[in-house]
Amino acid sequence: MSNNLDEKTSKCIRCGFCLDACPTFRLTGQETMGPRGRIYLVKSWRQGVIPLADDVVHSLDTCLGCRACETACPSGVEYGMILEMARSEIEKQGKRPKSQSFARLQLLETLTNPGRMATSLKAAGLLSGLTKGKMPGFAAKLLSGSDDAAISLPVAQGAVKVHTIAERSPAKGAKRHTVGILAGCVMRVLFGETNAATVRVLQENGCEVLAPKAAGCCGAFHLHSGFEAESLSRIKALIDVFEPHLSGMDAIVVNSAGCGSTMKEYGAILSDDPAYRDKAKAFSAKVRDVSEWLGEIGITPPKGRIDATVSYHDACHLAHGQKVRLQPRQLLEQIPGVKLVEMEESDTCCGSAGTYNITEPEMAKRLLDRKIGNLRATGASIIATGNPGCLAWIQQGAKEAGLSVRICHPMELLDEAYRKG
Repeated sequence: MSNNLDEKTSKCIRCGFCLDACPTFRLTGQETMGPRGRIYLVKSWRQGVIPLADDVVHSLDTCLGCRACETACPSGVEYGMILEMARSEIEKQGKRPKSQSFARLQLLETLTNPGRMATSLKAAGLLSGLTKGKMPGFAAKLLSGSDDAAISLPVAQGAVKVHTIAERSPAKGAKRHTVGILAGCVMRVLFGETNAATVRVLQENGCEVLAPKAAGCCGAFHLHSGFEAESLSRIKALIDVFEPHLSGMDAIVVNSAGCGSTMKEYGAILSDDPAYRDKAKAFSAKVRDVSEWLGEIGITPPKGRIDATVSYHDACHLAHGQKVRLQPRQLLEQIPGVKLVEMEESDTCCGSAGTYNITEPEMAKRLLDRKIGNLRATGASIIATGNPGCLAWIQQGAKEAGLSVRICHPMELLDEAYRKG
């Protein structure tokens, strides 16, 4: 892994094209808050010029991992993988307080265990009168390292419970394709209705949908946070669950951008593992974001009208991680009555970034405020986006700003249009 990290950092030619694309550099103007500076710190540490000290850890912690720099980079630097590898070394070498590492790992264990997450949110709801919807101060401080961190707890789309998807949902009409679907972790608790809408839209377009009951976490949360071993165990488990069905699936469809981005990289992640290398490559080859898949097969135009001005926020791991930008917009434009308007900085991170809004709440809030300002300027009554973190975080920001706007997944709008028709 270390040699691979050195190889990846050597691709950076320090041109600086990435700086204007980087949200944290734009807000601070500090070199160490941008991709070029962060890569230089990692390279200097790897060469023994500087130690892996607190300032290096802080620089890497404050990175969103949004990968906007990859879109801007003319040299093809794989910044996302550099960040993941460097963060893994931070954890392996114990470069942060043990209590903080433990707290962050427990947070990830909760977010990736739907039953545990639902129980935690129910307990938080019972205490909401005391906490006012915020994470208890001791927990917020432990996770973020800040004495005055105010971290809001996520709000579920409906009842707080673990939502399920049928193991087999038949195509409506003639079957055109058979697809697998990832039910997800956060999606199953916070956005169960979005999952249901996604299945119905796929059925409407001739897809038989298979959801293996044993399918669990994709490993993205742990991978992005530096917990490599925990991530790899989840990745391998998911591959094993899908493998018996893979030959009969035309695609594995995902409606969560962060999950889909990681799943598409399984082949690269496990390239040095002889037992999983080929299986991982075969798995990744079939992964599609739901908007990407529908764009690929072509949809039956919905007949129901939604008379509304809609704007679209590009989830980072969809636009930058998967290079999927046009397809969600094209799908929305096929809904009768929808007027699609572009948002300024639509592909700039909203600040959610996995657990970033919990571990770096101050910077996350600054980015959210900027996103809400751009959202307000569109005049749209509906904002669509394809990732659960973005959905929850932008929804919170809109509520705090007093904006009467609906935040939803594009599949929810398509489903609504089909059902109205």
